[in-house]
Amino acid sequence: MPLFTKKPVTIEAIQWTGKNCAEIANFAGISIPVVLFDKPLIVTTLEGQHTASINDWIIKGVKGEFYPCKPDIFELTYDVA
Repeated sequence: MPLFTKKPVTIEAIQWTGKNCAEIANFAGISIPVVLFDKPLIVTTLEGQHTASINDWIIKGVKGEFYPCKPDIFELTYDVA
């Protein structure tokens, strides 16, 4: 079976804390209610709407799209640039 290596790509991301609505809205260019505390955040992706839980990372993809990523996967996949 052939093996493949993921291309090195620098991404922008912000972690959802449940209390940083303004930062997330500014980052993703969206309008979200400020009363989301301790509730999931709905992120519209190229594949539809996905739920981001507290501590998930919101990633801006290479085409300007946004999607959530679980903290453990984020830590395994990305290093600080």
